[in-house]
Amino acid sequence: MSNSPVTLSILLPVRNEVLNLRVMLRILNAALIVPHEVLVIFDDENDASIAVVEEASRSFPGVRPVLNTAGRGVAFAIRAGVATASGERVLLFAADEVGPVLAIDDMLALMDEGVEFVSATRYAHGGRRLGGSMIGHALSRIANWLLFHASGTGLSDSTTGIKMFRRADFEALSRNSTSVGWAVAFEMAINAHLLELKLGEVPIISIDRLFGGQSTFRLIPWVLGYFGYFATAMTKLPRSKRPPVTIRIPAGT
Repeated sequence: MSNSPVTLSILLPVRNEVLNLRVMLRILNAALIVPHEVLVIFDDENDASIAVVEEASRSFPGVRPVLNTAGRGVAFAIRAGVATASGERVLLFAADEVGPVLAIDDMLALMDEGVEFVSATRYAHGGRRLGGSMIGHALSRIANWLLFHASGTGLSDSTTGIKMFRRADFEALSRNSTSVGWAVAFEMAINAHLLELKLGEVPIISIDRLFGGQSTFRLIPWVLGYFGYFATAMTKLPRSKRPPVTIRIPAGT
């Protein structure tokens, strides 16, 4: 990373990630040219991830640990990360998602073109989802299909946790969310529509937990957590006014 001012802040909420995080930090450092910082956010000061961050920061100065003291969970971790971030653009990312790193440059390119909220997509334009829970996969695909065809959403994958947005828009996008799991990213997608932000999508190949580790997915809490936002999207997004979405297909796909 250059010594230029940071333009992209990458948020990685983690819980005892070791191997996935170590691999992710190396790949991010190798793949990104834009001046960036990587904020690794954890809830517990004894989290095993901290040792990985401290090790990585000796080689990659832009890597920093952030202790979330606002409350446990991804939603609070993201809020803590945004409060610490110095980049004008923020990328919400998952430490176990190695494949989508290749889409970051395309997401940045859309922002350069005036897009204000960019979502990765696993379900359109050549995107794919591999591995992970079969139940979680099925629920995600069905929910996104219903949202796209029965509500006014323009995004084909509202529930993916990989989102890029302007730091100045965060408060309006999250609205003090206390969402379970990664449902906060779903909430942000819905609010981006309601705020009439300019939307963009980039296809990704998502490989859930390529290097192992334990997922935090829990069926009942997550279904209940996502349902409220699903209902909001179905009732508040005008079906007659599907917003335009700028698509950027990575070269070679």
